[in-house]
Amino acid sequence: MSDTTDAGTGTTTTDDAAAGGTTSSAPSRRSLLGWGGAGLALGAAAAGGAVAAVRGDGSDAVPAADSGAAVPFYGAHQAGIATAVQDRLHFAAFDVTTKDRAELIQLLKDWTAAAARMTAGQTVGEGAYGGLGEAPPDDTGEALGLKPSRLTLTIGFGPSLFAKGRFGLEGKRPEALVDIPKFPGDNLDPARSDGDLCVQACADDPQVAVHAIRNLARIGMGKTAIRWSQLGFGKTSSTTPDAQTPRNMMGFKDGTRNVSGTDAAALDKHVWVGDKDGSPWMAGGSYLVARRIRMHIETWDRTSLSEQEDIFGRDKGEGAPVGKAKERDEPFLKAMKPDAHVRLAHPDSNSGATILRRGYSFTDGTDGLGRLEAGLFFLAYQRDVRKGFLPVQRSLAGHDALNEYIQHVSSAIFAVPPGIRDKDDWWGRALFS
Repeated sequence: MSDTTDAGTGTTTTDDAAAGGTTSSAPSRRSLLGWGGAGLALGAAAAGGAVAAVRGDGSDAVPAADSGAAVPFYGAHQAGIATAVQDRLHFAAFDVTTKDRAELIQLLKDWTAAAARMTAGQTVGEGAYGGLGEAPPDDTGEALGLKPSRLTLTIGFGPSLFAKGRFGLEGKRPEALVDIPKFPGDNLDPARSDGDLCVQACADDPQVAVHAIRNLARIGMGKTAIRWSQLGFGKTSSTTPDAQTPRNMMGFKDGTRNVSGTDAAALDKHVWVGDKDGSPWMAGGSYLVARRIRMHIETWDRTSLSEQEDIFGRDKGEGAPVGKAKERDEPFLKAMKPDAHVRLAHPDSNSGATILRRGYSFTDGTDGLGRLEAGLFFLAYQRDVRKGFLPVQRSLAGHDALNEYIQHVSSAIFAVPPGIRDKDDWWGRALFS
C-alpha cells in the first residue's frame, strides 16, 4: 500500500515506514542411515545449484530477478529478513507436541540440517529415490530438477514456547516478545493465530517454497504439528528500493519507503536486536509480527478513484503523495486528510517508529457469499515490537480510513534468533544452551 511501516493495514504506505542432551527420533530410514548430520557441509558450489553472491543478511545482494540463484544459509543474521524479497511465500506456524526438551533440540538440529540443504538446491537427507525400498524416502521429491530459486527459510519462536513447565525456557523469554493485544476492529481466529514455532519459506518458485515446508513438517512428525499456514504471492513490499515498487490487491504501490536490505545503519537501528537489548541469545536476531488481513475487495472496487486516493494519501498511478509529482517525493502529511493511511502510518506520526515489511498478497478462493477471500499477509520485522508495530497499529486501528475496507483476522508474534554461523550451529542453539 503505501510505504513503509503500515503495521496495521497490512498495507504499507509509501512513506510509512520498520543444550541440552539429544535423543534420536523413532527408528526411521534417516536414523538407520545416520542422516541427522553426516555429510551436510555445503561448499561454494553444492550439488543442485551453485551458490550465487547473495548474502543472507541482505548485503551484496544480486538483482531479485536472478531467480535461479541460491541464498547462502550461513551468516550473522537469518536469511529471509533483509534479503531481497522473493515472489512467493509459504508460511507455517507449528505447535510443539513433544514434551521432551531433548527431542525438541534434536528436531531443531534436524530442521537446520535440512534447511541448509534445501536452500542450496539439494534434496533432504538421502534424497527422494534410490535408497531403501522398504522405507519412505527422506525427500518428498517435488522439487527435483528445480533451481534453488533464492529459497530462504527463517525460523521464529512464539511466546507459548516459553511457558512455565514446558521446556525450561521461562527465564529466557525476551521482554520484547510481548503478547499482541486485540485492537479495535480485529476479528481474530484463534485457530489461525499464534504458534510455538514458525518457519517462513520465501522463494521465486512456489513449488520450491511448498516443498521446503512440507519436508520440515514431515521431519517434525510426532514432535510438531502445523497449527496454521498461509500461501502468498505477489510481494507487497521490497527491500530493494532501486527496483519497481510492488502493488497490493487494492492496486496501490506498497512499501515505497521500506527499510533497504543494504542499508546497514537502518537495519542496525530498526531491525536487528542489539547486544544491549537484553536476552543475549537474541543479539543479531529480530522480532516478527505476522497478521492476516482480509480485504473487502468487492466494496473497494466500487469506491471512486478520488476516495481511494484520499484514503491512502497517494495517487494510484504514480504513487506520489498528495500535492507531489513523484512516488519518492517527501510527503507533506498535513496536506493529507487526518485519517489518511500514509499520514497515520508515517514515522513522523509515530515518534519515528519504523519496521521492515515483507508482506504478500493472498487469495484463498471465495467465502460462502461468493466474495473473494483475499487480502494481505502482513509480515514485519523490527528490533523491538513495543517501538515498532505496536505504536503504529494503535494509530491505524483507531483512525485509519482504510479500516472500512480491511479486517485483521489472525495475529502472531515470534522471536527470530540470529543466523547460523556454520555447519556445527543450529536453530535455537543459544536459546537452549
